[in-house]
Amino acid sequence: MLALPAAAADKITVMLDWFVNPDHGPLIVAQEKGYFTAQGLDVELVAPADPNDPPKLVAAGKADLAVSYQPQLHMHVAEGLPLVRVGTLVATPLNALVVLAEGPIQTLADLKGKKVGYSVGGFEDAMLGVMLESVGLSLDDVTLINVNFSLSPSILSGKVDAVIGAFRNFEINQMAIENHPGRAFYPEEHGVPLYDELILVAHKDKLADDRLRRFLNAVEQGVTFMLNHPDEAWALFAQSGKELDDELNKRAWADTLPRFALRPAALDSVRYVRFATFLKDRGLIPEALPVGGYGVELP
Repeated sequence: MLALPAAAADKITVMLDWFVNPDHGPLIVAQEKGYFTAQGLDVELVAPADPNDPPKLVAAGKADLAVSYQPQLHMHVAEGLPLVRVGTLVATPLNALVVLAEGPIQTLADLKGKKVGYSVGGFEDAMLGVMLESVGLSLDDVTLINVNFSLSPSILSGKVDAVIGAFRNFEINQMAIENHPGRAFYPEEHGVPLYDELILVAHKDKLADDRLRRFLNAVEQGVTFMLNHPDEAWALFAQSGKELDDELNKRAWADTLPRFALRPAALDSVRYVRFATFLKDRGLIPEALPVGGYGVELP
């Protein structure tokens, strides 16, 4: 009897939001453990030349999935991009306002008259504004300085007194490694609604593509393996790229692990409604659209 050839795996291209880092842990583990292969998928993970491009490439049909952020999804949909959230990677905010632990900023109220660095205007401004309002201040009470993603270096050099938009799993660890401990103020503890930090978005016309559900099944297996075998999962991640096995990534891995979505496909519609209303109230989107138009839970 002639042996039948193995069925060819279905190719799927996933644009990352940035270079590979511990935020992408479930994707790397699913790749290294063969969970994508077991789902009949040949997954290509692509780091973007410009972190603003991945959702736009999916909207243009040039990639199947993109790693993006819930706040950006709301704004992209408001701009008319045909994007839909199909999965979640990191199910809590990572964004934070960071200061030197031993510096002059001990409470948010201490920001009055101080310089605050930021990387991306819009959402970060709105988030900072709400945090300041929680202590009776406003954006008029601080000086905003664009530091172009040079967040912790700007604090350490004294260019600014604080930065908004720092990821709590990275900047705090980076500052500790450099012997200048930082302190984080968390937006969700100062008036900003909870949201999903990292999500997976697809083109709204591709939701019937069964590769998406198979992809999410594999990611869920990746998360479960990471929780059951954290040390082995870290070793798989660290060996997947020579630049990944360092102290910063190891610390960030431990801090990110409890934040991964246990059910990546699951959608909390109430959370999305609440956050859309927040963005509308802050003037970042014109209206809070029905969640079903930009967020789904695939069958």
